[in-house]
Amino acid sequence: MLDVSNVSAFYGKHRALDGVSLTVARAEIVVILGANGAGKTTLLKAIGGMVAAAPGARITMAGNDLAGTPAHQIVEAGIALVPEGRGIFGELTVRENLLLGAYPARAREKEAANLDTVFKLFPRLSERLKQTVRTMSGGEQQMVAIGRALMTSPDILLLDEPSLGLSPIMCKELFGILARIRDAGLGILLVEQNAKQSLTIADRGYLIETGRIVGSGTGAALREDPAVQRAYLGGH
Repeated sequence: MLDVSNVSAFYGKHRALDGVSLTVARAEIVVILGANGAGKTTLLKAIGGMVAAAPGARITMAGNDLAGTPAHQIVEAGIALVPEGRGIFGELTVRENLLLGAYPARAREKEAANLDTVFKLFPRLSERLKQTVRTMSGGEQQMVAIGRALMTSPDILLLDEPSLGLSPIMCKELFGILARIRDAGLGILLVEQNAKQSLTIADRGYLIETGRIVGSGTGAALREDPAVQRAYLGGH
């Protein structure tokens, strides 16, 4: 469904991505593992239209080429990004944040159904509709951010470090919810510092170093790989 090929990106003269290629299918969780500064966030932003990919890149969604397409049109094509730091509107209520997600034309007719889906995944949000988001816990704010992205009716969900700053209990709950979103038919491209839990739910994964893909495999195979264990899972 999402096919990324030969994506390079620069910040000034610094090459942040170097010919990255990957795919994400419907109903599949794909995790990107790499050290800080490896290019993970830049990759998600390039797919989402927030960072310009260098000439020669191909980013296609269901066969439609999106390279060079503005971010709002990429949302209309079915890709939603939940950025690191969540990017929510703290002074607005839960309800207002969620309804902003329903703004794209592709989502308007499905607003009620999507809201129902969000409430089934995050029952707490249905109880907090009038609460100002900045007064919520980090975990609850992450629920709002993911819920707002789901309100756009995406086919592919891009998530940048969703468990960052969350308690272990909230992390476990979050990863369980991501698996349910996958099982409902969405593709998920996940950048996540919690390698152990992300590989537990991932169908496949890619390893990125200094802007290049240096390895890939199934979630199970990467969990058992000694080099991956040493680098990301605390193994010896």
